[in-house]
Amino acid sequence: MDIDLEKYKSNPKTAYLAKAFLELPAEDEESRKMMLEEMDRILEGENKTSEDEEFPNEIILEVRAGAGGEEALLFAKELAEMYVAYARNLGWQVVEMDKLVFEIKGKDIYKKLRFETGVHRIQRVPATEKMGRVHTSTASVAILPLRKKTTIEIKPTDLEIETSRSGGAGGQNVNKVETAVRIIHKPTGIDVRSTSQRSQLKNREAAMSILIAKLEAKKEEEESAKYSAHRKNQIGTADRSEKIRTYNILQDRITDHRIKESWHNIEKIMQGGIDPILKALDEYSEKGG
Repeated sequence: MDIDLEKYKSNPKTAYLAKAFLELPAEDEESRKMMLEEMDRILEGENKTSEDEEFPNEIILEVRAGAGGEEALLFAKELAEMYVAYARNLGWQVVEMDKLVFEIKGKDIYKKLRFETGVHRIQRVPATEKMGRVHTSTASVAILPLRKKTTIEIKPTDLEIETSRSGGAGGQNVNKVETAVRIIHKPTGIDVRSTSQRSQLKNREAAMSILIAKLEAKKEEEESAKYSAHRKNQIGTADRSEKIRTYNILQDRITDHRIKESWHNIEKIMQGGIDPILKALDEYSEKGG
């Protein structure tokens, strides 16, 4: 049995097994085979953990209205509904944390949606426009991965925490106790809220998860900006201020400016049919841009 043990020797988790393997008699094929399978199992598990850290199966989706007043708010809601419909079509778990902020869990979710962060622009004639003029409005999307391990350290003194009653439809207070939680990270000014949970403790935990995800995204964005010129497979900068896509309603066309590709049938796409766009972005990234 001619075996290359270098990959096992170089890994601290399998190096001791590789040494033991060399000490086994050559004629003991069954023991050698079992040890090789064990080393492969260890390496496979390590690779999977590494991939799960890079592409976790849980994200925070946040959509914010940009320029364009009521039209921008309408567009932001439509984008959120598009992503939620896509997620539910795949059987992913969706929980609304706050207005246009969702926690979504599902296999490969971050890997599929990671390039959606940025400014989305829509061009259309609003229903209230009497002169038939085309208006342009924007909304920003943030796809924030929720990783099991984090290097972010938060000091309690850096936090300002507020509680309030969770509001119902029409702004009515449906809870008699203050369960909604708002956390402000004073050094960065990042402001997060969670209103979906039934207890203040759960909402506090959820808000902290969102805050950590935002701080990690901010850190990654800053690092990306430093080294962007050296990244061959970069699609944008993961910066929410970067315009990435235009939805032109009159021409029934969606254009992604980063890969210079367009798609038609906006109505179907806005109902959650965004897979062709996501696949095109992933293929572009795999080819190295």
